[in-house]
Amino acid sequence: MLALIGFVSLLALVAFHTLVAGVTTRFFRLRLSTSWGSVVYTIVLTPMLLLISTLVFTGALNVGAGVNLGSTTVLFGLLVFLPVVLGAAIDYLYVPSPDEYELPDTR
Repeated sequence: MLALIGFVSLLALVAFHTLVAGVTTRFFRLRLSTSWGSVVYTIVLTPMLLLISTLVFTGALNVGAGVNLGSTTVLFGLLVFLPVVLGAAIDYLYVPSPDEYELPDTR
């Protein structure tokens, strides 16, 4: 039973990390004026944020207890690399570009 709860909590953490990666990708796309700046920030800063989140959730809060993934590389890939790729793909492929929105005049 503990392994089932750990597995479900681990999947919830992957979903949360995907959401965070998508939001940070969108934030960088909206705030940075260059096209490559948002890509660089997404590749560099988002994995750092997710790594810190992984350390907090799996270390201090004991999320995923009872689940043996075999190595830390698999855990890193599952909780950092996969959400960054999925979050960026969702933002770039399925959410309209920031240039497509028409903003009202604020004068």
